Amino acid sequence: MALRSPRLSPRTRLRALFMALALCLAAMALAGGSWWRLAQDDALAAAGGVAQLPLEQVMKSPTLRFARARELAAANDFEGALALYRTLFKDPALANAARYNNANLLMRQAERLREAEGAGQAVALIELAKQGYRDVLRADPGHWDARYNHERAQRLQPDPEDETAAIGGPRNDAERAAITIRGVPQGLP
Repeated sequence: MALRSPRLSPRTRLRALFMALALCLAAMALAGGSWWRLAQDDALAAAGGVAQLPLEQVMKSPTLRFARARELAAANDFEGALALYRTLFKDPALANAARYNNANLLMRQAERLREAEGAGQAVALIELAKQGYRDVLRADPGHWDARYNHERAQRLQPDPEDETAAIGGPRNDAERAAITIRGVPQGLP
């Protein structure tokens, strides 16, 4: 006995087609609305008027947070800029740029502290900046600005030599003694 496939009436097929069309139009409207909001955020960020926006609106958009952090850095509000950049570390589009700018801010602050009396605090900030540059280079090895700034930070505060490699091995200044075993020739015959 063969199974028969149910035949849909033309009216039912037309309803299904209209439902699919309505769902597609709704999805396109949602995508268009989010695209429009992103375009508005980009235009606001490019115009530089992010400082006048309420903080709630800025925190909703990664582009506006990035622009607000840049404005705070330009106004020498390092703590506010660093906090906003850190909120972008997991954003796929802006994470690398946020890490790079964050490391640059840390280096600027370290240079100011080195000129003042806070040289000890500058060391910690330079180490944090070097870690930020390493994170950028791990994500994008061709980021030459991060590579240059990392080398510059290395010159200011070099990494300590790797002391764990020397543990268990011979000391560099130790004499090497020849070990002889009876009955084993030591050289060529």
